[in-house]
Amino acid sequence: MDPKRELTSVDLAALVRELESLEGAKVDKAYLYGDDLLRLKMRDFDRGRVELLVEVGEVKRAHTVAPERVPDAPGRPPQFAMMLRNRLSGADFAGVEQFEFDRILEFVFERDDGTTRIIVELFGQGNVAVTDGEYEVIDCLETVRLKSRTVVPGSRYEFPETRTNPLSISREAFGHEMDDSDTDVVRTLATQLNFGGLYAEEVCTRAGVEKAMDIDDADEDVYDRLYGAVERLAIDIRTGNVDPRLYVERESDDHDDDSDDSDDATERVVDVTPFPLEEYAEVAAEPADSFLAALDDYFFRLELEEEGEPDPTEQRPDFESEIAKYERIIEQQEGAIEGFEQEADALREQAESLYGNYGLVDDVLSTIRDAREAGHSWEEIDARFEEGSERGIEAAEAVVDVDGSEGVVTLEIDGEHVDVIVDQGVEQNADRLYQEAKTVEEKKEGALAAIEDTREDLEDAKRRRDEWELEDEPAEQAEEDGEDRDWLSMPSIPIRENEPWYDRFRWFHTSDGYLVIGGRNADQNEELVKKYLEPGDKVLHTQAHGGPVTVLKATDPSEAASADIELPETSIEEAAQFAVTYSSVWKDGRYAGDVYAVDADQVTKTPESGEYLEKGGFAVRGDRTYYYDTPVGSAVGIQCEPYTRVIGGPPSAIGGQAATTIELEPGRYAQADAAKRLYRRFRERFEDDSFVRKVASPDRIQHFMPPGGSRLADDSS
Repeated sequence: MDPKRELTSVDLAALVRELESLEGAKVDKAYLYGDDLLRLKMRDFDRGRVELLVEVGEVKRAHTVAPERVPDAPGRPPQFAMMLRNRLSGADFAGVEQFEFDRILEFVFERDDGTTRIIVELFGQGNVAVTDGEYEVIDCLETVRLKSRTVVPGSRYEFPETRTNPLSISREAFGHEMDDSDTDVVRTLATQLNFGGLYAEEVCTRAGVEKAMDIDDADEDVYDRLYGAVERLAIDIRTGNVDPRLYVERESDDHDDDSDDSDDATERVVDVTPFPLEEYAEVAAEPADSFLAALDDYFFRLELEEEGEPDPTEQRPDFESEIAKYERIIEQQEGAIEGFEQEADALREQAESLYGNYGLVDDVLSTIRDAREAGHSWEEIDARFEEGSERGIEAAEAVVDVDGSEGVVTLEIDGEHVDVIVDQGVEQNADRLYQEAKTVEEKKEGALAAIEDTREDLEDAKRRRDEWELEDEPAEQAEEDGEDRDWLSMPSIPIRENEPWYDRFRWFHTSDGYLVIGGRNADQNEELVKKYLEPGDKVLHTQAHGGPVTVLKATDPSEAASADIELPETSIEEAAQFAVTYSSVWKDGRYAGDVYAVDADQVTKTPESGEYLEKGGFAVRGDRTYYYDTPVGSAVGIQCEPYTRVIGGPPSAIGGQAATTIELEPGRYAQADAAKRLYRRFRERFEDDSFVRKVASPDRIQHFMPPGGSRLADDSS
């Protein structure tokens, strides 16, 4: 018997009853693993920490899990997870419903700023759609464009056509559905009544009706018995009268001993149901306290059986927990740094707004000082401003609050509230704000130093994990001495992560081993020219507008720069293809463009007299070498050594560096959709598909894709 990998409609009907008990739980965080496993971390008043898993890939399920069974948090939350965190953090779980009798669950979350619905499709390809309270799709794991329905961001979510719900059908309607069939009883229950194969057989068995009976031979007495069995099943589900069972098959390797208690007996889970099934009367069953607990145990054991249980004698250190801890710290530190940056920017903007509204601010301050010298109280001054505001006096309208205890007046300037000290002039107040911004910047510098220390700790933990896994590889693999390994067919691939300094840029290594980096935006273009351009480097740029600054590095920044290095022509041509591929040429659907190359010393940030350079721009002095009609070319691959990671760039460059690659060309699929297609294709290629989930999520794949639409070069769709 093949193990169940997808929940049935009956399972979901029973599941909803138990999930309703979690109403009121608050959401802490959302996580996305790969493109098909969603995790919501919640807090319940009675139960404490609650972990909800939703999986819509090859396995389709939705249930709570024990905290100790939760997978380690992924290092870099993808955009979908960040969107969920922004919408759900602190939200209350308001309930869950099954759509009709379909394999669709709708989770509802409430927060003061609105309602969020997470609609989980546990059929077909599987999907998770996030909508607002009016069912407008915010984002979804898979876009759906069919004649019958559409699920895309910005549109209203469309449910599939309504199916017959056998758990609420009347006796008369039940008879009509059966009469409309032209097959046997069990197939009619499975298709017309939407029970599916297993529960259609169960209904027949409970009703004492022959499964293979032709529908034409079924009379009203047969219908009554079948409907009675269906009704009893429906009552048990509606009232929560479940008695869960986890079914296992036991096999013994000792053929001389038929006992199930043999030391050599092995077990494998095959199904989990909300109540005992007569169809499984001959299968060993284990009871559970709740259906949620049974589901958790079933899928946990199924995963262990499919991946193989770890050997407890290995005493392997828990590197994953240590790495996850450092990643959490880094995430918090990055948030603090971002907060410092925002606070410093806000203070500088306030100072500039004071200068920009000098006359108004000076008028307010002078009015207050004159009133105080005349003996008026702060309350009187506040009242005078309120009167002036009602008469439409501009300076009075700008006053939001007067705090006499602190000698501070709050002004609304350019839509922002600015606290101004009355005893100081406009210049002094602005200077104070600039100084406060500088102090915040110093805090940011301290946080940057701290995050570097944490990153070193993280890299050390990853290095120790990689060394452990390398030592643990089979001897025959270690003795291959450089021979090519068949990574695609390996059942388990050790993870060796590395985050190089250039990872936040666009990058690849040429077929000659030289690093090429390109900016993702104007800020990064500016940074590349100012910070990383050194003697001996080449700078490439497209003639077309909107291309990245592309630098072909002659040396690493940690090495001594040298203008004497002669870069291979093959590397320059690959860098040129990289420059044109990540420009507007690809985005416009064109297949070639012109690129020029210059030496590093020809590039300057100083414009000619009377000229202006916008952010990310640069001036070139001297002759340029042109590469006309350079073809676009992009491939994404998964590298397995020396590190396990996604790489991307010109096909000629990464083909020899990756275990497998997929080429792209300009096409109609949005970047996120194309990344998901690539992810699924990679999972099909690797025997160890869990490896792909760990190192090559759609979000990481998208990191290496050209801007604009794409399609897989070998994909006819």
